[in-house]
Amino acid sequence: MPGFRVVWVAGVLSTAGDQLARVALTILVFQRTGSPAWSAATYALSMLPALLSGALLSWLADRFPRRRVMVVCDLVRAGLVALMAVPVVPLPLLAVLLVLVQLAEAPFSAAQGAVLPELLGGWYEAGQTVQQVTNQLCLVAGFAAGALVVTGVGPHTALAIDAVTFAVSAALLRAALGPHVPPSSLPGDALASRWRRSWHQVAGGAVAVFGDRRLATLLWLGWLALFTVVPEGLAVPFAQEIGVSGGWIGVLLAAEPAGAVVGAVLLRLVSRRTRLRALGLLAIGTSVPLLGYWCGPSLVPALVLLFGSGLCSAYQVTAGATFVQLVPPDVRGRALGFARTGLVAGQGLGIVLGGLLAQLTGPATAIAAAGTAGALVALAAAAVWSRREPQAISAVLPAES
Repeated sequence: MPGFRVVWVAGVLSTAGDQLARVALTILVFQRTGSPAWSAATYALSMLPALLSGALLSWLADRFPRRRVMVVCDLVRAGLVALMAVPVVPLPLLAVLLVLVQLAEAPFSAAQGAVLPELLGGWYEAGQTVQQVTNQLCLVAGFAAGALVVTGVGPHTALAIDAVTFAVSAALLRAALGPHVPPSSLPGDALASRWRRSWHQVAGGAVAVFGDRRLATLLWLGWLALFTVVPEGLAVPFAQEIGVSGGWIGVLLAAEPAGAVVGAVLLRLVSRRTRLRALGLLAIGTSVPLLGYWCGPSLVPALVLLFGSGLCSAYQVTAGATFVQLVPPDVRGRALGFARTGLVAGQGLGIVLGGLLAQLTGPATAIAAAGTAGALVALAAAAVWSRREPQAISAVLPAES
């Protein structure tokens, strides 16, 4: 499956670079302001623009050849991040550039997600597991090394490295991936008309999701990540709260994705029917470890709690793969764009609210509160999922290879 390998390598490059840039910006803002709220807001700023980009731009994955969409998005992001790497750029302009970078993420992700089922066929969930594991490994490596790299070479050099990863990804996709024209495309029209109709395309994705109770429930389970991402957004101020710095910030950021890698590998050892049955329980288990933050953990207990949360979060691989396989191919790009828009924007909102709460109560308390809310919502989602007959859903999915 050479096409999948191309998409996989391109994703590895950009994901690793992104985490390096995210750590650089978060540390830079916290150093200049000393504020948990501003630090969390900067982290969230890499997520919240998905509200706009998902609504206006995800439909491009169903309108133009998907390779072209991915290549153009990568080149746009490479140029913008290169500007961010210029040392004289002030923080307000960095924030504007970061928003523009994230506006290009939604059509890229929608096109990438729509291409993968075509490339993998019956190997789709296995391919998703490979991609998820490697992405999480990139998160682990990027977070663990990020703080050390920023300390060693500075945040602007870290941003320059990120720009290079986008450029290499674009070149690789252009040279080695087929065009992948969508099965049905929107008729050509004037630019103004396309922008007006983009909202109808997003609405079409929402209708496709909420018109199917199975898809709606899977979406609910996926969006629970808005609670469990809070420790990630508050890693820098939490590290200061417990008296650690430097490379330990990266270790705190890497603990959850490290757990997700192990969890994804373990889930592949059981049948798909078992994985589907376990979705609700694992969704609850992702939030429950964060309740330990009510006790004000030191470094080692905090790492254990984060690893446990990540271990259970591996259910997202099965939930996401099942969602994609159940969506009709002609609306897959729009449905994925809608789902990812909600997920990313929800995570950004969760981090912003967590940062505001941390400003008032401290980072550990804010993380514990997010875990408590997440556990309660996950209980409700798990109850709904148990009535959706996972065995029946398993029967209508393509056979595993």
